[in-house]
Amino acid sequence: MTETPPATAGSATEAAADERQLALSTRAARNLATTTKSVPQMQGITPRWLLQRLPWVRADAGTYRVNRRLTYQLGDGLVTFVNDGAAIRVIPPELAELPPLRGFGDTALLDGLAGRFVQHEYAPGDTIAEAGRPTDAVHLIAHGKVEVIGPGEYDAHARVDILDGGRFFGDRALLGADDDAWPHTYRALTPTTVLQLSREAIDELTGRYDSLRAHLEEYRSAPVPPQTRHGEAAIDLASGHDGEPALPGTFVDYEASPREYEMSVTQTLLRVHTRVADIYNGPMNQLEQQLRLTIEEVRERQEHELINNRDFGLLHNADLRQRIQTHGGPPTPADMDELLARRRKTRFFLAHPKTIAAFGRECTRVGLYPADVEVDGHRARAWRGVPIYPCDKIPISPSGTSSVLALRTGEDDQGVIGLQRTGIPNEVRPGLSVRFTGIDDKAIMSYLVSAYYSAAVLVPDALGVLENVEIAR
Repeated sequence: MTETPPATAGSATEAAADERQLALSTRAARNLATTTKSVPQMQGITPRWLLQRLPWVRADAGTYRVNRRLTYQLGDGLVTFVNDGAAIRVIPPELAELPPLRGFGDTALLDGLAGRFVQHEYAPGDTIAEAGRPTDAVHLIAHGKVEVIGPGEYDAHARVDILDGGRFFGDRALLGADDDAWPHTYRALTPTTVLQLSREAIDELTGRYDSLRAHLEEYRSAPVPPQTRHGEAAIDLASGHDGEPALPGTFVDYEASPREYEMSVTQTLLRVHTRVADIYNGPMNQLEQQLRLTIEEVRERQEHELINNRDFGLLHNADLRQRIQTHGGPPTPADMDELLARRRKTRFFLAHPKTIAAFGRECTRVGLYPADVEVDGHRARAWRGVPIYPCDKIPISPSGTSSVLALRTGEDDQGVIGLQRTGIPNEVRPGLSVRFTGIDDKAIMSYLVSAYYSAAVLVPDALGVLENVEIAR
């Protein structure tokens, strides 16, 4: 066993000398140094692809009117419901969305009609109505998904459509025709709640109330105006004829009350103390940095409004016939193909980053690896050559579902356009102004930051939405 010799006084002195500071520390040196700084950073800045790729049209009058060819309203809206716990009721005025009841204004009778609907629950795979059987009830889908199945060409069933909450079918049962039969089979894809109005209840109400019977009789006997497959007023033409037949006379009718889009505004009042602007203004301009970050936040809010605003936002302005449902939940290549096929010249898709990731998983699952495309020097995910841009402003529901938007853009292609008012006083960016509003008695300067914008869908098929996309599976 080896013993350690005791420490001597000389060795202790040498150790203390080694611990002494031999040069100026970096902490002290910083008092005489100039610190290199970054400009203020902001985590909330996103690519804002929608603002970049949307063609912007100047709206000088502050209002943009979309003139369209006359389109006949066929009552293809959504029906709204309310619930008391598990009991669901239809809002009576919403029954006017059914084509036979469009324009019927007897609210008391609509209340009685709404009270006759009976709630039914269906499990996935259950048949709600079968093709060929008599149309014996009006069905309102309160919750869930219903697939519409028709006969295929080769003795196989073909999926015609997918209906979700708010849609309806069997409205012709209100007309009381005995020879009407279901043209398709309706089957629940998910747990589904349906409100049904039976033929017996319809016959009882029409027999009791003359006003309802007269309204339905007028609807039944009214001539159907000639129209195109898009619902527009038809233009009479002659083609393939020979000789000198009498040619049809025609004209193009317009909507009597076209929609007008008014400019929306995002504003804030930026305050900067004069002492800060005067003394603490180097090496960076404090006012300039405050304005830069404020403008970035204004632009983020602008994109959010263009997506979610209930008046002009794209999610709320998509035509009902351009809203489609996923086949099974997650966004599959088949779903994206159907969305793409609904319009010509689709310029780009817009989806939440988590939705894009879910679509990538579905492609990988079936062995597909879509090629990327180059956009302004950047690589972007694409499907069928159409870029898919990420946009975190598209909401995700608490249940983990989102939406995918498909846009055709530009005035020349009758697409989606952005609206802005340029040339305004104190404009620093197109459609955005910074106006000095004064200094108060506390020596605080104020600047009004304003952005004016909106969006318009020129024709309905310019914008499509793939709804209820599951991203959490």
